[in-house]
Amino acid sequence: MSIKLDHQHRITAQKLFGHPLNHNIHWIDVCSLLERFGDVHETHRGNWAVTVEGETISFGSTRTRDLTEDQVIKVRHFLESCGVTPQVIAA
Repeated sequence: MSIKLDHQHRITAQKLFGHPLNHNIHWIDVCSLLERFGDVHETHRGNWAVTVEGETISFGSTRTRDLTEDQVIKVRHFLESCGVTPQVIAA
């Protein structure tokens, strides 16, 4: 899957892949990034999910403005499965 990221999406992706783990990543920015890969929607339980090619992945509740550590890791794994890695972001 070939995905081109704009400037703001690159910044968000860099925060997601940053070391040490960034604790200041906003849900609104992540949802915007995830929309590049599929349909982002809120489930009936208040969780954010993305549907790509018929498969839905839930990223948990967005009751706070920022992602938790577990949510950052889950989004990282999702992005890697879509071919987005720190090397791709830097290119």
